[in-house]
Amino acid sequence: MNNSEGMKENGERGNASVPDKAERKTEPPQARLLKTFLVLAVIYTLYLAKSLFIPLVFSAMVALLLSPLVTLARKFYIPRAVSAVLLICLLVAPFTLLGVQLAQPAERWLETLPKISAEVTEHIDQISDNFDKERQKARQRANSEADSGFSLFGWFKDEAPEQSASDSEENVVSGKIKQGSIEILLSTLAGAPLLIAQMFGSVILILFLLVFGPELFSVFVKDFPVVNNKKRAITLVDQIQTRLSNYILTISMINGLLGLTTAATLYYLGVEDALLWGALVGFLNFVPYLGGMISTAILMVAGVVQYGFVALALLPASAFLFLNIIESQFITPAILGQKMRVNPLIIIVWLSVMGWLWGVIGVLLAVPILVCFKIVLEQIGVLSHWVKLIESGG
Repeated sequence: MNNSEGMKENGERGNASVPDKAERKTEPPQARLLKTFLVLAVIYTLYLAKSLFIPLVFSAMVALLLSPLVTLARKFYIPRAVSAVLLICLLVAPFTLLGVQLAQPAERWLETLPKISAEVTEHIDQISDNFDKERQKARQRANSEADSGFSLFGWFKDEAPEQSASDSEENVVSGKIKQGSIEILLSTLAGAPLLIAQMFGSVILILFLLVFGPELFSVFVKDFPVVNNKKRAITLVDQIQTRLSNYILTISMINGLLGLTTAATLYYLGVEDALLWGALVGFLNFVPYLGGMISTAILMVAGVVQYGFVALALLPASAFLFLNIIESQFITPAILGQKMRVNPLIIIVWLSVMGWLWGVIGVLLAVPILVCFKIVLEQIGVLSHWVKLIESGG
């Protein structure tokens, strides 16, 4: 009897313990609501203060990329300030020279945007005119066939010519295209000063992060009570820095080689401003999928401007597509392997979110930020289901 009563008591305790676990796992509605408001507040802050966060994120990534080189120079008794200045000069100088070389052709293309839009609208008008003439001829043939027979009400026909609404529609379409090209030109010119100011601020911030960042991090790890496992925190940051810098360096080299190969191919084919298109292709290739589509569309427009509306105009875009397929399907997967795979749908959604938050620069920074999140989650060992979701199908 005592044994049976003990078993019953243990069973009752076991049954009573099940609701306790369920209660522990069940999250109160107030906590869920608080988390939802917290996420919305973070998104709103990122959107509202994007002019502050964009230079910070960009500078942090570049500092992560250059910090191992500054640390290596420190072993040769070179001060961090000197090595940081030299590295920034070596990084900025090629882009400055390239910008000087491309300034004149880029300005010329910006000035010819209204002319290009006018030519496009002219061809659209010609196509619509031809279509309208064929439609009028078909209507006249139908009317002549109907008039050949006897009609009781033929006397009361309205002999006034029927006016078509195609002319007004053509004017509306051409007006919108011209207005859109002018708006693109004005927005580009208006955003140039802000972009230059952000770039200058980013360079200064990168310099200070390279010089004073490691000391701040060491003090934070050693003295702040928030960090419990100090050795693990240092190892985690080192691994994140190594993997992220390897990824950014690899992607930068691949995109640079793609831009150089595209420029050389277009120059061999006789395409004007081949260096400009190669630089633009390499820059846009930092945006997966969408960058290749935009580059193809731009090269199609460049081909139409140079060769006219003929089959030869597709040659620049076709050459780039061939090179892009080789790069995206063979070279990049072979170099990066399976460690950096990301689901294409996740990339597209993430690009849309970052483009809405931070505009064009957000789209360019989207994939490095996503890869950084993935590396952090992998190294910390939490939210493994999110890591599997990001990697699925990649």
